[in-house]
Amino acid sequence: MGTNRRYADAVDRQMNERVLQTIARDAPLQSLTDTELRLDEMPLTVDPKPHRRVRAWVRFGNVPVQVDAVAARWTPSAVGIMFTIGEQTHRCWVWVGAVDEITAS
Repeated sequence: MGTNRRYADAVDRQMNERVLQTIARDAPLQSLTDTELRLDEMPLTVDPKPHRRVRAWVRFGNVPVQVDAVAARWTPSAVGIMFTIGEQTHRCWVWVGAVDEITAS
């Protein structure tokens, strides 16, 4: 029995969203600490109208997941991101190496 290719991507997205909702419900979102960020030493850029789409690795408890997000602020070593799971918006800081910019196709 084959798969329905027409709806496969939509079904995959729904399943991924459900898994993310469960993970986000069961564990706290991790973020870099003030000591790690060193905002008193590093230059900080704040985007007044965040629009830069990125794909970023975050952790809910000990569970790493990759999310579609928007980069709202950054330093040379970290990125402050915003992303939505279900109807809840999450914000955290991640290392710059955990982020890939999404280019327009």
